[in-house]
Amino acid sequence: MAIEIHWIRDDQTLAEHCQSWHELPFVALDTEFMRVDTFYPKAGLIQVGDGQRAYLIDPLLIGNWQPLGELLENPAVVKVLHACSEDLEVLLRLTGKLPQPLFDTQLAGGYLNLGFSMGYSRLVQEVLGIELPKGETRSDWLQRPLSETQISYAAEDAVHLAELFSALRPRLSDDKYAWVLEDGAELVAALRREVDPQALYRDVKLAWKLGRQQLAVLRELCAWRECEARSRDVPRNRILKEHSLWPMAKTQPDNLSALAKVEEMHPRTIRQDGALLIELIKRAASLPPEQWPATLPEPLPIEAAGILKRLRAIGQAEGERLGIAPELMLRKKTLEALLKSGYPNGPYQLPDSLRGWRRERMGQALLDDLAGAGETR
Repeated sequence: MAIEIHWIRDDQTLAEHCQSWHELPFVALDTEFMRVDTFYPKAGLIQVGDGQRAYLIDPLLIGNWQPLGELLENPAVVKVLHACSEDLEVLLRLTGKLPQPLFDTQLAGGYLNLGFSMGYSRLVQEVLGIELPKGETRSDWLQRPLSETQISYAAEDAVHLAELFSALRPRLSDDKYAWVLEDGAELVAALRREVDPQALYRDVKLAWKLGRQQLAVLRELCAWRECEARSRDVPRNRILKEHSLWPMAKTQPDNLSALAKVEEMHPRTIRQDGALLIELIKRAASLPPEQWPATLPEPLPIEAAGILKRLRAIGQAEGERLGIAPELMLRKKTLEALLKSGYPNGPYQLPDSLRGWRRERMGQALLDDLAGAGETR
C-alpha cells in the first residue's frame, strides 16, 4: 500500500501542521541524522506520523523551530519514538525542547516481555507482522536530493511507528503504560542534566588508582577535552584519545617529547594542542592540596559478585511476576551504587538512580536482603 507523504519545506507549513498535531492524542517522531565527524548530530530529516500519513520535515530549509518545540512540550499529545536517546539530542539541538510525555516503543516491548532492547525492524515484524526493507540508516541524509529509497524508508518508519503505538498501547496495563512514560521522562531528565565537564574524571577507567594530586590533573584534562569537543564540534577522541588521559595524569609529561610517548597520543594532538596540554598539566599539578579532588573508591572486590547476583535475582523475580523483560528491572550500575554505599558491613542506602516504581516495589526488599546478609556474616 502506497504511503501518503507530505513534505514540509518552509516555516509556515511547519507551523500549520504543528497546529493541527496539537489536536491529536499522539504523534510518532523519528529523525535521520549524520554523526561521523562531529560531536553533535546533524539533522538530515525529521519524520512525523499521525497514524495515517507520513510528514517529512527538511531541517535544512527550516528556520523557525518554535512550533515544533511547543508541540514537543504539549502534555496532551503523547510523543512516540523508538530507542530514542540520539533522536532526543537531535530534537533538543533543533528546538531547544524535549518531548513530554514520551512513549518509547522499545521500552514498551520490554514491558510486554517481547524482548529487551529490540531493534525497530524486529519489533515491527513481531507486533505488526510487517517485514521492513533493509535500512538506509547508513546512507547520507544530508545529501540533496534524497533518493527515492531514502524517502520511502523514512516515510515507512513514521507510519509504522504510529501503528506500533496503536498496537502496543492496548496490551499495556495502566500501570505498565504509566511506567513506560515514567522511564521516558527519566530519559528526558537525564539529557537535561547537563554533564559537568569538571566531574567527568570520575568515569575514567582506573582513575581510582590515582592519588589526589594526579586526580586534579585528570580532572582538568577531562574537562578541557569535553569543552574543546563541544566548541570545535568534533568527537572527543579527535581532541584527545580516551586511553591517553590516565597515563597523562599519572606521569604528568612536562615537554613535547615526553607527551609523544604517552599511550595512543596522536601526532596531530601534539601539533595542535601539545604546548597547551603541557601548560594545563603543569597548572593543575601545582594546585594547592585543598583544591585536589577526594580519592575515588576502589571497585567492588570479586567477593561482591555473589551479592550482586543475589540482588539482581530480586529484580528478575519481580520482572517474572509482572511479565517484564528482566533486564528492565534493576540496572547493574544502580546495584553497584547500592552495594558501594555500605560495603562490606552496611548500613546501605538506596541510590538516587533507583527511582519511581522500581524504588517503591523493590527498594525495601533490596535493603532487607543486604541487612539479612550482614547479620549472617
